[in-house]
Amino acid sequence: MESPLQNYSPRIGIFDEMKNDSKDGIDNWGLLTRAIESMGIDKLKRRTLECEESFKARGITFSLGGQERTFPLDPIPRIVTSTEWRSVELGLTQRVKAIEAFLDDIYGAKEILRDRVIPRRLIVGSSQYSRKAAGISGHNQVRITVAGLDLIRDETGKLVVLEDNIRTPSGISYVLENRRAMARILPELFESYEIEPVGDYPSKLLSALLDQAPAGVTDPLVVVLTPGVYNSAYFEHSFLARQMGVPLVEGRDLFCRGNEVFVRTTEGDLKVDVIYRRIDDEYIDPTQYRPDSLLGVPGLLNSARAYNVVVANSIGNGVGDDKLLYTYVPDIIDYYLHEKPILSNIDTYRLEDPDAMKYSLENLDKLVIKPVDASGGKGIVIGPSASDRELSEVAEAMTKNPRGWIAQRVVNFSTIPTIVGSGLAPRHVDLRPFIVSGPDGRWVVPGGLTRVALPEGSMVVNSSQGGGSKDTWVLRDRHNRDRIHIESQATSALALADIDILSSIPNSGQSKAQLQ
Repeated sequence: MESPLQNYSPRIGIFDEMKNDSKDGIDNWGLLTRAIESMGIDKLKRRTLECEESFKARGITFSLGGQERTFPLDPIPRIVTSTEWRSVELGLTQRVKAIEAFLDDIYGAKEILRDRVIPRRLIVGSSQYSRKAAGISGHNQVRITVAGLDLIRDETGKLVVLEDNIRTPSGISYVLENRRAMARILPELFESYEIEPVGDYPSKLLSALLDQAPAGVTDPLVVVLTPGVYNSAYFEHSFLARQMGVPLVEGRDLFCRGNEVFVRTTEGDLKVDVIYRRIDDEYIDPTQYRPDSLLGVPGLLNSARAYNVVVANSIGNGVGDDKLLYTYVPDIIDYYLHEKPILSNIDTYRLEDPDAMKYSLENLDKLVIKPVDASGGKGIVIGPSASDRELSEVAEAMTKNPRGWIAQRVVNFSTIPTIVGSGLAPRHVDLRPFIVSGPDGRWVVPGGLTRVALPEGSMVVNSSQGGGSKDTWVLRDRHNRDRIHIESQATSALALADIDILSSIPNSGQSKAQLQ
């Protein structure tokens, strides 16, 4: 039988995580590659197809162009050592803590602007800065309940921050479902590893949301607010509501009365205390933002300002993941925490600087150009693969609006083995870890969502542009384990038997009142 890895050949100058596996002086990929070789490519492909069919049957999809599609799961996992992950955890929590302090400041005292650490024009010029959100904060001063930071491994093998996502980051449902699917369809790959579990996320999120309830509320009602079934991430919205045991609502299910928010149910109107919203700011309250929005709740901002309801993540957070502000995050960490950044940024050019603009225009074909307020890979121009027309158009846009764009050096993301037609081949990946701010501090999901660019040579990992995903294995400390089991018995049972986890979550019965 021909080995699936027989013709595996990473590109020169690219860091391949399997070929460069020497962390901790241990062959972390060795056991996995031997398991892959013993299974053979045909068996791997057959199991992968079974997984895709299972995802379709269970509705684990995202919407693209009005069509429901599965987010392809490649069965070859990504391996991260416990030593490296401890450093990543520290860097992620440091970064979120600093951005949290920044948001609290600019919607309050604005000391960082008075001290001229950040130009005032950067904030007021951001399309995501909302003056209407000034003075609104949660009971425990938490603005970033969930953060999803995008990391990449550069040419040297170092993990660096690509983007900060602190509005409504998505993807955690695929982390949980990928682990469940992998344990079910490819148990052979787990036999020699003990991996940190990810199944605690719903209970951690619910605990964080309950902790943010307005003062004096002893039995808070939490809801998940979705734009509806046509949203590309609707599966995730319904998944999280189901796993937390809370109602999934649309804007039409809620109404405000006396600066309080209520949900209509078959048992009557119930007061809502915490809203985990998955709706963008501009649609969330038609009396304050877009008057034509049918997705939001009229009067919601006034209710939040009166501290009768908490909206998580907070309204106005988008200014914190503005891609121009990204260039100032090291300064923000130093200003609020008096620390040096643990995780580095990518070299980025601020185009309001004439010298940076001149350099960028002269080297467009060697840079990545990004709009500062877009997400999901929209509007990005990758110079080396762009057409002359695309380069000309983005040059004109940059010149007209320097504040609206940044330029970054091209970073060749690391690669890991991925199933292709003829066997296994290197494909570029990034990583989105998720950070939850709860009553016990900030908790980082072990691993997160590894996204993979499936076309050869592509570095676009977004699901909306043909990307797929992988399970991310954070190995437990080898000095404190026997390397026999995958996860804790409870998490393994969940993954293999498809047991609902609601019974392990506090207050999970609060969704029993059915929506009308």
